[in-house]
Amino acid sequence: MKAIVHHKYGSADVLELEDIDKPAVNDDGVLVRVRAASVNAFDWHIMRGLPYLVRTSEGLRKPKRTVAGVDVAGHVEAVGKDVTRFQPGDEVFGERGGAFAEYVHGKENNFALKPANLTFEQAAAVPMAGFTALQALRDKGHVQAGQRVLINGAAGGVGTFSVQIAKAFGANVTGVCNTRNVDMIRSIGADRVIDYTREDFTRNGQRYDLILDVAANRSLSDCRRVLDSNGTLVVVGAPDGQWLAPVARLVTAVLLSRIGSRKMLPFLANFANDDLIVLKELIETGKVTPVIDKTYPLSEAPEAIRHVETGHPQGKVVITL
Repeated sequence: MKAIVHHKYGSADVLELEDIDKPAVNDDGVLVRVRAASVNAFDWHIMRGLPYLVRTSEGLRKPKRTVAGVDVAGHVEAVGKDVTRFQPGDEVFGERGGAFAEYVHGKENNFALKPANLTFEQAAAVPMAGFTALQALRDKGHVQAGQRVLINGAAGGVGTFSVQIAKAFGANVTGVCNTRNVDMIRSIGADRVIDYTREDFTRNGQRYDLILDVAANRSLSDCRRVLDSNGTLVVVGAPDGQWLAPVARLVTAVLLSRIGSRKMLPFLANFANDDLIVLKELIETGKVTPVIDKTYPLSEAPEAIRHVETGHPQGKVVITL
């Protein structure tokens, strides 16, 4: 089968389209014929091995996992004898390493039935960004109906899901983005949109119960200043850096949280099949719809990753097969 492979760390130039062996199906395994996969910031961090702390788990000198990608949607091709939830032909979506390939092999808990009202391209856009938005708002931010919620970095993959999920919880949502994304953020449900090229949300006098900082383009002290007295800042994004910059922001958040009643919480999402079902239900009830910026064929996966790394996409970038 064809797959996007990298045998060393570096820019998107290290990615190659290669023929590799099709995965064998284990007794408890599910083989999925990939129809679409989406690109996350996670993918280019793994590709580059940056920050260097990534390499402690992914391989010090070269990547342990050579096939790129994690978000996937497709058809079940085959199942092992112990699998009970799926059968060949089922349309599924989920997260599994090696998604930038014609086939991906995982366990039942890696997948769920695809939302009936989504295309494969839309479904592939959901998992990692959707988990991040849902868990940051619900589990870290404890979002409540009627709260004033600000999403800094509202136009990207995590941001577009965050705006819609916060609205689904009944919050009053403000999205921060640049000029070209204002209409899009308003169209997905934001009550107010701030164009950061014209207005500084940290200096306009507004206060918020909850801020999701996805963009990581303002200092934590600036963000803290616009929290309500008992407000919460969830630090989702981190600045780029080879060594300490990403970690330093998270550590600073913890330290600042100890001063006063405002909470500043670092956050990393976890894959949870139950949350995949929650996202599916939000989508099928019309409360959340993935935003797709652009699609690329598998052969152009390096360009897709370049676009995510440097192009500030509007929503998610998807690879089609």
